[in-house]
Amino acid sequence: MTNQAWETLSNQAVAGCGVIYFLAMLAYLGQWAAGRGEPVAAAASAGNRPVVFGRFAYVLTAFATVIHFVALVGRGMAADPDRVPWGNMYEFTLTASFVVTLTYVVLNRRHVHDWLGPWVVLLIVIVLMADVLWLYEPVAPLTEALNSPWLVIHVVAAIIATGMFTLGGVVSILFLLRSSGRLKGLPEADVLDRMAYRLHAFAFPVWTFAALIAGPIWAYYAWSRYWGWDPKEIWAFITWVVYAAYLHARATAGWKGRNAAIIALIGLATLWFNFIGINFFFGGSSIHSYSK
Repeated sequence: MTNQAWETLSNQAVAGCGVIYFLAMLAYLGQWAAGRGEPVAAAASAGNRPVVFGRFAYVLTAFATVIHFVALVGRGMAADPDRVPWGNMYEFTLTASFVVTLTYVVLNRRHVHDWLGPWVVLLIVIVLMADVLWLYEPVAPLTEALNSPWLVIHVVAAIIATGMFTLGGVVSILFLLRSSGRLKGLPEADVLDRMAYRLHAFAFPVWTFAALIAGPIWAYYAWSRYWGWDPKEIWAFITWVVYAAYLHARATAGWKGRNAAIIALIGLATLWFNFIGINFFFGGSSIHSYSK
């Protein structure tokens, strides 16, 4: 296949998985309506419709995740068979959203988390729409700074951490809604609180490696300095501080529940401002402007 054919395949796969994610979201809403907002285990006693809707929604989500992966492969092959598909913000966002949905598919395979499905799929639909409408860039060769093995090491870790932090943020939002008495079809608030903590606890050391170890090493090989107080470097460190405060507060001050969820959402805001906002507000002064 030609490079153009690979790029076309990738674009078609993005559109296709977006449609399938949307259909999965409708199926999850059908599950919720059939069970009147009750948890799946409770709703199943009133009939099989919630279970059928839930399984169908999960199958659609899993299938969309496969098509999502095809989009990533096509994007990488379009530029260079040896090139990883995260050379700009469009590709990074496409990959990070894949990590989020893949994590959900794996979690739901091992432990039933149908209640999380509609929120994850809604997030993915919104992210993919924004990615295509505002971040899309035609396939292009990597810049010299990006053409390094440290790109793979640094960015893979950053993508994994971003996906986990984002999923943890979604669960934190659901915790706040559940603890305020809304959305009674969700698990108990303490279950959501523990799940959010585990996701953040997993993501934090990965982010530490990506931002404070692999990133500076890559910067040294690309620009002959480990740290230059670039806007993205500063905000990556701010993100690290916020999430460190989240984990520290839970471990030492016993901050759980609402206070911890608020800190987690502040961390999520700094995380995505770092990856997207910096490009719009500080693109001209950042040596990371290649990632637009």
